Amino acid sequence: MAGLVSRASLIMKSKVSKLLDKAEKPTETLDYSYEKQLELLQNVRRGVADVTTSKKRLQVQAEKLEQEVVKLEGQARQAIAVDREELARKALERKSGIQQELVGLDAQVKQLQAQQDKLIEQQKTLEVRVEQFRSQKEVIKAQYSAAEASARIGEAVTGIGNQMSDMGTALQRAKDKTEEMQARASAMDELVESGALQDLTSTENDIDRELAALSSTTQVDSELAKLRAELGTSGAAAPAITPAGSDAAPDAPKPA
Repeated sequence: MAGLVSRASLIMKSKVSKLLDKAEKPTETLDYSYEKQLELLQNVRRGVADVTTSKKRLQVQAEKLEQEVVKLEGQARQAIAVDREELARKALERKSGIQQELVGLDAQVKQLQAQQDKLIEQQKTLEVRVEQFRSQKEVIKAQYSAAEASARIGEAVTGIGNQMSDMGTALQRAKDKTEEMQARASAMDELVESGALQDLTSTENDIDRELAALSSTTQVDSELAKLRAELGTSGAAAPAITPAGSDAAPDAPKPA
C-alpha cells in the first residue's frame, strides 16, 4: 500500500512539474526575481534609515544630558560659593548619575554606528548585485525573445507549428473538395450529353436532340464526299461515293 501511495505521489509530482514547466515563461520569472531583489534592497535601505534615526535620537539625548552635566556643575559651584555644601553635593551626585548614563548612551551610539556601517556596506554590495542581475536579465530576455521568434519562424516555414499545420490541412481539404466537385460536374455533363439525364434548363426535347444529331451526321457525310471528290479531280484514285440508300453499282471506269 505504501508503495502505491509513493508511486502515485511521484506521478502527481511529475505531472505538476511538467505543467509548471510548460506554463513558466523565463521572461516573467526573471522580472519577478528582479522585483524581489528590489524589495530586498528597499528593506535594507529602510533598515539603514531606522538605525541611523535611532542613533541620532540617542545622540540628541546625550547632548541634552551633557548640557545637564554642565548645568549641575555650575550649580555645585554656586552652592559652594554660598557655603551650601549639601546642595553642592546633591548637584554633584546628580551629575555623576548623568555621566554614567552618558557612558551607556555612548556605548549604544557606537553599537548603532557599527550596525549602520555594516548595513550600508551590505546595501552597496546588494545594489551592485541587483544592477548586475538587471543587466543579465535584459540580455537573457533579449536572447530568449530572439530564440523564440526564430523557433516560430522555423515552425512556420517547415509547417511544424499548429497554425501552419491547420492551414495545410484546410488547404488539402479545399483541394479535395474542388477536385470532387469538378469530377461531379464532368459526370453531370457526360450524363446530360448521353441522354441519361435531362437538362431541365434546356428548352429542347429528345426529338430536337435526335434531329440535331442527324443533321450533324448528314453535314459530316456531305463534307466527306466533297473532300473525296476534290481528291479525285486532282488525279488521286478515289472510289465513287454512293449516296446513302442507293443500290445502284458505280459506273465502270472508262479505258484510257
